[in-house]
Amino acid sequence: MTEPEVLLWSYLQNRSLGVKFRRQVPIGRFIVDFACFEKRLVVEVDGNQHQPLVDAKRDAWINSRGWRVQRFWADEVFRELDMVLDVISTRLNEPATRGL
Repeated sequence: MTEPEVLLWSYLQNRSLGVKFRRQVPIGRFIVDFACFEKRLVVEVDGNQHQPLVDAKRDAWINSRGWRVQRFWADEVFRELDMVLDVISTRLNEPATRGL
C-alpha cells in the first residue's frame, strides 16, 4: 500500500466507521483499494499514475455490478483527512445498490 492508503486504512479498519472494510479486494478483474461489501462502496486513493479515462471505464464497470465508487487524490488524504472521512461516512449512509 502507498503511504496515503496506509493512513486511510488506519481509519477504515476495525469498523472505525461502523462497517467492515477490506483492503486490496478483487472485484471482477480489478483490484480495488478498499471495499465495504455491506454497503457496496469502493474507496480508491489515486496518485499520479491514475488516468481519468481509464479510471472512468473501470468505475463504470464496477458501478454496473452494483457498487458505488468514491475516489480521492492521495494528497487529499494527507491534507484533508477529516473531509475524506466525512465523505466516506456520507456515502456509507446512502442506500446501497443491488448487485447483479
